[in-house]
Amino acid sequence: MRSFLAAIVTVLLSVSVASGGPVRIKDLVEFDGVRGNDLVGYGLVVGLNGTGDGLRNSPFTEDIMSNILERLGVNVTGEQFRPQNVAAVLVTAALPPFARGGSQIDVTVSAIGDADSLLGGTLIMTPLNAADGQIYAVAQGTIIAGGAVAEGDGANVTQGVPTAGVIPSGARVEREIEFDLSSLTNMRLALRDADFTTAARIEEAINLDFGRPVAFMLDSGTVQLDIPQTRMASVAHALGRIENIPVLPERKARVVVDQRSGTIVMGEDVRISRVAVSQGNLTLRIQEAPIAVQPNPFSEGETVVVPRTNAEIEEEPGIGLAEIPTGTSLSEVIAGLNALGVAPRDMIDILKSIKAAGALHAEFIVR
Repeated sequence: MRSFLAAIVTVLLSVSVASGGPVRIKDLVEFDGVRGNDLVGYGLVVGLNGTGDGLRNSPFTEDIMSNILERLGVNVTGEQFRPQNVAAVLVTAALPPFARGGSQIDVTVSAIGDADSLLGGTLIMTPLNAADGQIYAVAQGTIIAGGAVAEGDGANVTQGVPTAGVIPSGARVEREIEFDLSSLTNMRLALRDADFTTAARIEEAINLDFGRPVAFMLDSGTVQLDIPQTRMASVAHALGRIENIPVLPERKARVVVDQRSGTIVMGEDVRISRVAVSQGNLTLRIQEAPIAVQPNPFSEGETVVVPRTNAEIEEEPGIGLAEIPTGTSLSEVIAGLNALGVAPRDMIDILKSIKAAGALHAEFIVR
């Protein structure tokens, strides 16, 4: 059997690694002040096919239904009604930056009672409030739920989540967020992944594009932009030019593994120091096969259950002691492990052990 190191060398001869290219600044940063706002509202869904809230268990549904009917001029005071086609819901949405009155946004509708499904339901006019308590949009429309329910007399099956759904363009903006972009004299660019090298490259790229010092790095996550020095017609023109400047980002060496699916994702800069690896598995199998012993016919005695257990230990073939040289990249190690037929979950255990030994030089994230 070929050694672990020989397998790595063999795979290296047939694998080429491509380095990453430049990325637009708009994909690396957030412009300070140019942001969305979360909205939430409490409403009522009607038109359900008997899958709504049980009003005995959800009295708040009856309250909101009574309030809506009273606003529509229907007097229901003292009336007893128990419909099965309504459900109380929470409605959420995100108000995008620079949204203007009359524009439409998507909303998400989620049941908060004991409704079985929102399929086919219609959301009644629901005001959406921001954190300041003001109404910024009003939602209404037919719900598109992402699930299905089928049931019979003895069993039922549910696929997806039928108690939540969306309404595309289901809310209309009624109030605008006050933000005067044109009055700004400086703006901060916030990096999504803080890194001193990337921030310095963004500063250099912007200053090189404008031919003068208009950007200054404040820290690893912030670059400040001097708007007047850009000499553009407006702030919007300056940002439109800046966001398309290409920059080569620098990333931290990082390894992310998902134990449930056996997925391993790694950066190209991950390195491993000199380390030796040995791996093998033991499988323990225990099987119970009890035997019932009965007395002879017409004789005194009792039926006795005699236990019978079959236990065995099996050792599966693994990796013998192999040495990984200094400076080897993790992608090379993974390629070598794949060439030896190591299972993904065993591969994750090997990476954990290498990290615990201090030989894996990267941030190790396990999910």
